[in-house]
Amino acid sequence: MVDVQNALAEIQRGAEEILVEQELVEKLKENRPLKIKAGFDPTAPDLHLGHTVLINKLRAFQQLGHEVIFLIGDFTAMIGDPTGKNVTRKPLSKEDVLANAETYKEQVFKILDPAKTTVVFNSEWMEKLGSAGMIKLAARQTVARMLERDDFKKRYAGGQPIALHEFLYPLVQGWDSVALESDVELGGTDQKFNLLMGRELQKEEGQKPQTVLMMPLLEGLDGVQKMSKSLNNYIGITDAPNDMFGKVMSISDELMWRYYDLLSFRPIDEIEGLKQAIEEGKNPRDVKIELAKELIARFHDDAAAEAAHQDFIQRFQKNAIPDDIDEVTITTGENTGLAALLKEAGLVASTSEAMRMVKQGAVKIDGEKVADPKSEVELGTTAVFQVGKRKFAKITLA
Repeated sequence: MVDVQNALAEIQRGAEEILVEQELVEKLKENRPLKIKAGFDPTAPDLHLGHTVLINKLRAFQQLGHEVIFLIGDFTAMIGDPTGKNVTRKPLSKEDVLANAETYKEQVFKILDPAKTTVVFNSEWMEKLGSAGMIKLAARQTVARMLERDDFKKRYAGGQPIALHEFLYPLVQGWDSVALESDVELGGTDQKFNLLMGRELQKEEGQKPQTVLMMPLLEGLDGVQKMSKSLNNYIGITDAPNDMFGKVMSISDELMWRYYDLLSFRPIDEIEGLKQAIEEGKNPRDVKIELAKELIARFHDDAAAEAAHQDFIQRFQKNAIPDDIDEVTITTGENTGLAALLKEAGLVASTSEAMRMVKQGAVKIDGEKVADPKSEVELGTTAVFQVGKRKFAKITLA
């Protein structure tokens, strides 16, 4: 075990909130392997990088010497987690749940150490609880308490139906913590109500309440909404290396640091060094390449990462920039909105057209797709701007 302060610093990295942090400190001082729980409902066969934010934190706990419990919610998946939903989620069949669970186990061990990971299914204890036990569990909470949950509250106020079985989900998740006697439970910020339910039920059962560690929801490629397959803004951990490389390179420079903080295994001081290098003139694209290669190596291997990099270079050099493009210097004396810059350079007829083209994914800077139509170009920038397939200009903003 490492010393408490260093351990706490690693645990805090990227975390949104820890409840209660002082309790966690006291547990760390006990100098024993803590039981670290995180639950995943196998609702789809493949995981994406958004899911790995929690898994990465589990890995950090493993490296600190703690016991990681990877809980596959085969029972809860058949209820359907209502978190963040404005409609009742369709429950999955037992067959779908088990098939998806198998793929989860294969994928998580690309990050976690199998020898230090306990995989459990919550049907193991929930089916033993039986209908009488479930009724007793439901009797521990009131409808008024359940309606404190933000998504339930909004649906109730909006006159949208809430099925009775949805109220059971937080209770079952909380009972998982009782069954496992977890010391720490990890979840996304949208899981706060469910995570705290575990603390309540543990207290009622005479157990020491678990510490709740909430991780932020990772934004998708658009930099706005959370990463989601339904929004098609995700990077799947089973994506082909070339596809993964291209997707990482498409994110904005600002979002890149968010990905470094939540997805990279590099030490914090090393990431700070990369930020300093950019301030001293290093091209952000080169730093983004390092991130892309790290992620591809994790889910494939080093050779695949290097091959994807070389493929990207070849495609970029061959297809992205013609030899005879116009060179334009635009003098504003300050950072300038991308839309205005494209109009001034003659690449679009109007700023509204520029914003529309960005939204369509048709605008690139040095071969990298721009996601934010309201983004600004920094004073002193010299780069190749592309609109559509045929319009190019090398623009210097002075």
